[in-house]
Amino acid sequence: MPTNTPLANQVVTVCFDADADSDWFAASEKVNDLLNANGTPSRRFNVRHRAIIGWLSRFFGYYLLDAARKFGAITLAAGGRKSRLDLTGTAAKAADQASRRWRAFNTHIATTTRPARTWEDFLAQHHADPAKVTLAEARRRFEQQPRILAMLAYADGHTFDPYELAAYQAGEATYAGLHWRIAIVGDALITTDGRLLKPASDSMADKFRFLNEGCSYLRSLRSSARLCAITIA
Repeated sequence: MPTNTPLANQVVTVCFDADADSDWFAASEKVNDLLNANGTPSRRFNVRHRAIIGWLSRFFGYYLLDAARKFGAITLAAGGRKSRLDLTGTAAKAADQASRRWRAFNTHIATTTRPARTWEDFLAQHHADPAKVTLAEARRRFEQQPRILAMLAYADGHTFDPYELAAYQAGEATYAGLHWRIAIVGDALITTDGRLLKPASDSMADKFRFLNEGCSYLRSLRSSARLCAITIA
């Protein structure tokens, strides 16, 4: 089935029980088995530094995967033990960045163009009659709209993904809510028992349903569980 064409690669969050093999290779095997794809570690999680002991632990990478350092201290990681990952901070950072991006959209795009029809609308036309409306034609109709052209043409510090138009047009809170959830869940999630969670369709509503389910699942995991984020093309 044809899918959206986002401006970024897809991220899969792989979850492990505390006593399971949870290194990069184990995560890659799960992704390959369930999605038939290969990927690379995605340093997307902020690392938690607890009061007092954090002054020392910030320099040690135990219970972390593919950690990145700044001035010797660990700042980001592709995964690790849940208790060492700052999921709240990761979500807050993503929400702030998304809010800034939405405000730029609102100033430079929304005030100068009319609301546009979303990609889901044109994809539905293609699914209804593929012979009459090919995927290429559906994409052409979608992208020829003035608001979409303006989003693609913008080149002043932000990149607007036109395939997120439904969230953009729903307002700042919705758009920021989309991205803070993506920051900690990713575009798909593999549970500790090997289940694959992903959106049921390309609609923004189904994406939110999946993300809410993923957030609830991550909250349910014990602090000793392990996470690993993998980027697949």
